[in-house]
Amino acid sequence: MGLIRAAVRATKTPPFDPARPETSLVNGWWSGEGGGATAGIHVSEETALHYAPFFAGVRVIAEDLASLPLITYERLQRGKRRATDHPLYPVLHDQPNPYMSSVALRETLQGHAMTWRGGYANIVRNGAGDVAELWPLRPDRIKPEIKRTAPGRMTLMYRYTDDVNGIYAMLHPDEVLHVHGLGGNGIEGYSLIGLARRSIGLGLAAEAYGASFFGNSARPSGVLKHPGTLGDGAAKRLREGWNEMHRGLDNAQRVAILEEGMDWETIGLPPEDAQFLQTRRFGVTDMARWLRLPPHKIADLEHATYTNIEHQALDYVTSALRIWLVRWEQAILTRALTSAERGRYFSEHLVDALLRGDIKSRYEAYAIGRNWGWLSADDVAEMENRNPLPDGRGETYLVPLNMVPAKTPAEIKADLDNPDPAAAPAPPAPEPDDDPGGDPRAYGLRGRGIAARQRIAAQYAALIADADLKLAKFEQKQVTALAEEHLADGASPREFLAALEDLYRGLVAERTTAAWLPIITEFAAAIAGDAAADVGHDDPVDLQTWVQSYVSSHVGYRIASELGQLTAAASGVDAAAAVLQRLAKWVSERPERIARWQGNQLPNAAAREVWRAAGIQTLKWVTFGSDDCPFCNALDGVTTGIEQPFANKGGQLGLAEKLQIGRDIHHPPLHPGCDCQIVPA
Repeated sequence: MGLIRAAVRATKTPPFDPARPETSLVNGWWSGEGGGATAGIHVSEETALHYAPFFAGVRVIAEDLASLPLITYERLQRGKRRATDHPLYPVLHDQPNPYMSSVALRETLQGHAMTWRGGYANIVRNGAGDVAELWPLRPDRIKPEIKRTAPGRMTLMYRYTDDVNGIYAMLHPDEVLHVHGLGGNGIEGYSLIGLARRSIGLGLAAEAYGASFFGNSARPSGVLKHPGTLGDGAAKRLREGWNEMHRGLDNAQRVAILEEGMDWETIGLPPEDAQFLQTRRFGVTDMARWLRLPPHKIADLEHATYTNIEHQALDYVTSALRIWLVRWEQAILTRALTSAERGRYFSEHLVDALLRGDIKSRYEAYAIGRNWGWLSADDVAEMENRNPLPDGRGETYLVPLNMVPAKTPAEIKADLDNPDPAAAPAPPAPEPDDDPGGDPRAYGLRGRGIAARQRIAAQYAALIADADLKLAKFEQKQVTALAEEHLADGASPREFLAALEDLYRGLVAERTTAAWLPIITEFAAAIAGDAAADVGHDDPVDLQTWVQSYVSSHVGYRIASELGQLTAAASGVDAAAAVLQRLAKWVSERPERIARWQGNQLPNAAAREVWRAAGIQTLKWVTFGSDDCPFCNALDGVTTGIEQPFANKGGQLGLAEKLQIGRDIHHPPLHPGCDCQIVPA
């Protein structure tokens, strides 16, 4: 419709002929070098980057690839290790040359690979033949060439030319790191800009049209109609005066005043009628198609939703980015490593960061690996970029108690050939004492019982105390800064309380969840195995959802409690001093108090969940270490249905002194310091 004039010029070049070594492998079906005109726009490697969707696509792939750690590994008999002692490791991972970081070099080469026929770097080796440096080469000055060195023998060389003085150097393949995309000859890639020149030219033409329209047109475009006849001079003055008043974007909305009976008639074609906006929107999708990108990666969110955006991000890694990662890794293998090293060493990108889910999904996955024994607490901490637990406590691997190692075929055959008379089935373990009057401490004949759960609790109490001490110090630092900012010189606590609310509902809640969830997950798994053995329950019990709910509930309660305490402290006369005093008390007292409370509450709560899954119907309260506690003694020996509380909210316990029950009590502790337990009745 006159909006865009397309003029496409295609250049045909002869195909590569191995019998004619003078035919360079840079010849292809499309020539990207030198540019060309399409849609009335000159498109070259430089001008194409002015087209926003194309530049955005090149940028996102180049930046994402360069941001990934590039690790050199050594193959082991089983697995691999980081070969930090190999000379290539620091060149790829840290600094390829004295003036560039690894990110800068790889970002540059990847940009070249996507806009030219490939990205090239000069490999500089030391006297031992190891890679010492990598330097980027200009892609417009280098060309791969096949040369005949003997009858039936061809050699690949790279010609690098200095355009200023015409001097060139011939580089051997082991002197050039060459990364390229899809190509027709296997030696270099197609010019993406050459192939996509029409699409890029169309997009640039649409942008140029829009810029011209808003920058130069007298809006609205049309003609002025005068009832009389104007001379040449009068018509010229009228036109110049109109353009001066209304031309350009800044003048587009000025009110026009018509005199002497003049009238305005619009004759221009509105951009909407020419589908101007649709053309620009399609250009974004078209570039995503050329670059194999999900449209949302170049800011087209038209078809992205909260339900599919995460899967689109994963698809981007596995579809668009992965092939480039493999190209890089194989180029390094074939060019940077010697033939003797290739069977032992290799380089690989670490893509875990791009595949990470949200914190809830990650912790659920860690819990599965932790519960089934292929992850330790230190493994999880390393994947979360955290330090290992002190004193080697995180090196232990856990397995469900009902899992045993499978025998190898050789072991099975040996058992059949040489049966062991002593290996007769063991007699069944005695059942627990069903007499309610029996000693409850003897419960757990088939498992390990209360004493074992108390030992497990003691071990994890130390971890809980250590984690809470770090949280308390973190809160002390953050809240102290807020107090110094908002409570100085007797200022109103309003701003302090608002900032405090944001801190605790946001960062503190997140930190508390991140600190507690791994420990509580591991703690609950250990208790679950023991509780299942106590009742002879062999089926796995999945506590993941329960642990998530447990941690979420306790974090919510704790955040509300601490906000309440700090709010009360900030409402006094000397607010700043009271707040700091409360924080110091938390650091000195809270970790031990939290550890003791959780050391009793979680074993009882987790065991109750396991027994419920095992079909246990009734529980019994067992008093421990509370001979002088009238409240605990009031519940000693009490039995109740597993879904029923031992004490109801709003009730009371005790004789002379009464304990008001503030919540339904399904399991101990009844109060701070309570060491009571529950057992299946």
